[in-house]
Amino acid sequence: MNKDTKELLLEKANAICRNTLMETLEITFVDAAEDFLVARMPVNARVHQPDGVLHGGASVALAESVGSAASFMFLDAENFMIRGLEISANHVKSIKTGFVYAKASILHKGRTTQLWQIRITNEEDQLISLVKLTTIALPKS
Repeated sequence: MNKDTKELLLEKANAICRNTLMETLEITFVDAAEDFLVARMPVNARVHQPDGVLHGGASVALAESVGSAASFMFLDAENFMIRGLEISANHVKSIKTGFVYAKASILHKGRTTQLWQIRITNEEDQLISLVKLTTIALPKS
């Protein structure tokens, strides 16, 4: 993927987030290639659980957002709608401040279903959560 294509892809991904949960959580797409998409989310009081660390639900929302966006970007979005079918997450490390990065990598790219691995890491590239997401491409009617 050349630089111009990458920038256009990231611009498109960020544009579809306006007035959505992704905008509320301040999720932005920051890197892409032929087989992955990366999003960033700030960790602050808006996404904390009561004891002051990143809420697991916010991590899962980040993961589903980047995985679904990756499906949307890398499939025929003009003719198909992308929906999440199943998501599972293992949270292995807490974080109080800074940014987390979610990298969605394709494990299976079927015509109907796609399987994504999403690694959520901190700014030091330490694993925070490991997520598996299955998406489905449904024909638009």
